[in-house]
Amino acid sequence: MREMVFEVLSEARGHICAASERGLRVEATCLEALHHEAREALIVSLGPAHITYRIRIRRGQAEPPPGGSPQALQQGGGSEAIG
Repeated sequence: MREMVFEVLSEARGHICAASERGLRVEATCLEALHHEAREALIVSLGPAHITYRIRIRRGQAEPPPGGSPQALQQGGGSEAIG
């Protein structure tokens, strides 16, 4: 199975924006909706071949919140594969 990686470009409360290496760009209000939008973008772009791709949402390392610990970021950051 192939993989399509969407890198999170910006993330604010209620808004996430991500783009893939193929130039697909998606936006949503939460991570689950972002995955759905990424799948829809693949369907439009690739047609029936979209089923041969796994979607991975990759978040970059964020700055630690004031008073936050680096360990908390390591547990919550990284990439997530859904479906």
